[in-house]
Amino acid sequence: MSLFEAIRPFRRDRARRDVSAGITLAAMNIPQVLGYTRIAGMPVISGLYTLLLPPLAFAAFGSSRYLVVSADSATAAILAGGLVEHAPVASPHYVTLAGYVALLTAAFLLLGRLLKLGFIADFLSQAALVGFLTGVGFQVGIAVLGQTVGLPVHARTTLGQLVQIFRGLPALHLPTLLISAAVLATVLGLKQLAPRVPGSLLAVVGVTVASALWRFSAHGIPTIGPVLGGLPVPGMHRLPWKEIPPLVPIAASCAIMIVTQSAATARAYALQHRQKLDEDKDLTGLSAANLAAAISGTFVVNGSPTQTAMVESAGGQSQIAQISTAATVACVLLFFTKPLQYLPQCVLGVLVLLVAVHLIDIRGLLAMRRESPGEFTVALTTAIVVIVAGVEQGILLAMLLSLVRIVRHSYHPHTGVVQLDAGTVWKVVPVAPGAVTEPGLVLYRFGAALFYANANRFAEEILALAGPAPSPVRWVIVDAEAIANIDYSASRVIAELQKRLAEADIALGFARMPPDTREDFKRHHLEELVPPSRIFSRLHDSLDAFEKFRVSHNGQAGSIRF
Repeated sequence: MSLFEAIRPFRRDRARRDVSAGITLAAMNIPQVLGYTRIAGMPVISGLYTLLLPPLAFAAFGSSRYLVVSADSATAAILAGGLVEHAPVASPHYVTLAGYVALLTAAFLLLGRLLKLGFIADFLSQAALVGFLTGVGFQVGIAVLGQTVGLPVHARTTLGQLVQIFRGLPALHLPTLLISAAVLATVLGLKQLAPRVPGSLLAVVGVTVASALWRFSAHGIPTIGPVLGGLPVPGMHRLPWKEIPPLVPIAASCAIMIVTQSAATARAYALQHRQKLDEDKDLTGLSAANLAAAISGTFVVNGSPTQTAMVESAGGQSQIAQISTAATVACVLLFFTKPLQYLPQCVLGVLVLLVAVHLIDIRGLLAMRRESPGEFTVALTTAIVVIVAGVEQGILLAMLLSLVRIVRHSYHPHTGVVQLDAGTVWKVVPVAPGAVTEPGLVLYRFGAALFYANANRFAEEILALAGPAPSPVRWVIVDAEAIANIDYSASRVIAELQKRLAEADIALGFARMPPDTREDFKRHHLEELVPPSRIFSRLHDSLDAFEKFRVSHNGQAGSIRF
């Protein structure tokens, strides 16, 4: 396996831009990952650790030149949702459990690489993903809302937290609220006026300096407190075997989200910049990144869409940018962690709240409602489950609903009768008794592969179109362009269908059958029932054949002419 593929070919002029983009990413991302530690329930310093070894590991083993791998809100929320019942938040035992979740996640990702399961990302629909992330946004935003206004919140459920916040509004802490409002105004104002300026970093630095000068902690404004600096010491504490099984579903949920989100992000940028992407190799990189997270005292990492957008907008074109970010963070860990003790906790709450708002895609949901009400229902259901039940349940439901939609589409595909409109344009009309293409002829279109679950519907619709005997329909031609394959059960249904049509003196034929489906046809001995003379390459050929049949039986030409 070749290492550091995502930085080759190396060019000095591009490398300078990548280094500059990496430093910019560190400046914009450090405050953000500090906020992610609040979502994950981890110590503040662990957020910086996600920007140290994990990006280096992905740069060494991954293929995407743009994907930024570090802490992410979705996986942080999954982690906290799973671990909060097993240990006190941010405690040493909680950190140990988080390390083992990262280790198990790395194992799942590596297994996915060995089994070439990168395609699993395709089974989480965009609708389900939008709903899941929207639900996470509401859950995370509500979880930190009390922190931003100075209200203690102890409820574990999202709805309980919301109720507790509303009840405590008369007792909110005004100085904390003012600091949060100032940080929020600074970040949003700079985003509008100077998008390239790291507003979050400036706000964090400014409030930290003010806190140190005016001793915010002495005025009832909680601060982070002392932060242990220096580079992480690689290693993991031992964990009793009995505590590992409950971590497996948490890690599996993280792995699913990582595969889905990382693949979608990496694909988008590879397509945009016309670069080669190896999704299975990226799984190796993501596995290595989570292994690095596990041994460096931090939590699961993911390919982040927002951080990838940051580095791309700053001019980064390879993983050299992420290596530069890691070097910058190393300097911060060695020399600049002491001032973090003065940072008010409400500032981290505001940063998390901004991330949460970014995740809530109301515009996307409304567009989905207009264009596809069924997918909107999937998205909304997923979001509600995340808010009410939790992120693990939400990701599992998102996967389930996505798969159900695939099965439902195959079970109940688009079907219809092909007709000629105004003598020139073909249209498809719904299946209904009496619907024909021409007197005596039905061209029936079936929009999916034929398998055990939908074969009976296929047969029932054709028999309904044929009508009761004696039937005016003489030929039924199946437009098989969308029938990608025929399984054994479906072949038996076709055989029985052909027998019943033959008894009614109706010929069954097929047109535009794909080569693979034709092989299925032969393997299931259907050609013995439907002869090659009734299998047509084009719809036009089937119409011409029916025209000849009608002339030979009626002594006159029909109305179809080509």
